Amino acid sequence: MSIAKNIEATNAKAGRFYATGKRKTSTARVWLTKGKGQITINGRKLEEYFGRPVLQMITNQPFFAIDMAGKFDINARCNGGGLSGQAGALRHGIAKALEIYDKANRPALKKLGFLTRDSRVVESKKYGKHKARRSTQFSKR
Repeated sequence: MSIAKNIEATNAKAGRFYATGKRKTSTARVWLTKGKGQITINGRKLEEYFGRPVLQMITNQPFFAIDMAGKFDINARCNGGGLSGQAGALRHGIAKALEIYDKANRPALKKLGFLTRDSRVVESKKYGKHKARRSTQFSKR
């Protein structure tokens, strides 16, 4: 048995479910416990950390997909990237933790694509160009 599986089994017995979510260059480590729906990210409340309502909605999508809104507390550590990437990473991590909590949640979460890691990342800049593909302005004379 690997160390990660051993940790998952130990936490599951304690009523805590752990998962890691990723998006762009952001990662989110998520601990899910039964509770009243409080979400804490890097020691701050959800509304305080993600000021934009769209990011708050993205974070809560997995709960609404399985009709479990307000039944779990989330404690998460997010790092890397920007707020949009961190919100996507948090959604991915929450969905994976909900799947570990109950395997019956998998079809609903999979159908909406919350369990799939979005692999799109920023394309690297090329030499002789302004950005990855943007060239200099063409001059006829």
